[in-house]
Amino acid sequence: MIGLDSQARIWLCTEPTDMRKSFRGLSALVRNQLKQNPLSGQYFVFVNRRKTQMKMLYFTPTGYCLWAKRLEQGQFRVRPSSSGQRALTLTDLQLLIDGIEVQKYRQFKRFRGV
Repeated sequence: MIGLDSQARIWLCTEPTDMRKSFRGLSALVRNQLKQNPLSGQYFVFVNRRKTQMKMLYFTPTGYCLWAKRLEQGQFRVRPSSSGQRALTLTDLQLLIDGIEVQKYRQFKRFRGV
């Protein structure tokens, strides 16, 4: 996968999305459903009803980028959310893409050099 900005926010739309949508349709979903600005540089992740396809939309200074993945078997583990969206960390996104479901995890404090 292309390197992502580790400082950018990642939003997962927990409502099923029609995967026929492309740049315009997904950016309209970001504006209308997620109430976010698609030009903000944040990443927006969408999954279809069967949870077998995923698309990620983001904007760079030169234009929109759209990344897609279709599973040959299995499903993405997306839990519903009352708000219809959920913030993810880059690690959460990588685990979701790789099919790893973490029920409960805790990150222990690590030393950070000065």
